[in-house]
Amino acid sequence: QVQLTESGGGVVQAGGSLRLSCAASGRTCSMYAMGWFRRAPGKEREFVAAISGSSSITYYTDSVKGRFTISRDNAKNTVYLQMNSLKPEDTAVYYCTAQRTTTQAIQLMSTTDLGSWGQGAQVTVSS
Repeated sequence: QVQLTESGGGVVQAGGSLRLSCAASGRTCSMYAMGWFRRAPGKEREFVAAISGSSSITYYTDSVKGRFTISRDNAKNTVYLQMNSLKPEDTAVYYCTAQRTTTQAIQLMSTTDLGSWGQGAQVTVSS
């Protein structure tokens, strides 16, 4: 198991930027595909982005393509989500996950509690 801790959330105006970090401990995170999900008020958790252990493969949900960038630094056991051009509809609690699966498969894990998940970071975008 990997322990995950998110940081970097906050309140930002529409059009602004935030960078979320997810620090992993317990095992070397390069062994895991990593992903970001979010849960908006009154909605189910949804996939945002995923990255392979080597950073060679990334996936994004359509609504964030061109605005969000997922990256990782395996030397620091940390995964990042750079969020630019933020919109009010991006307001949500953002969760980091580490999975022993393919990067593509992470996209299907909105409803599972398998693997490792962080406690979440609140992102609020004001209009």
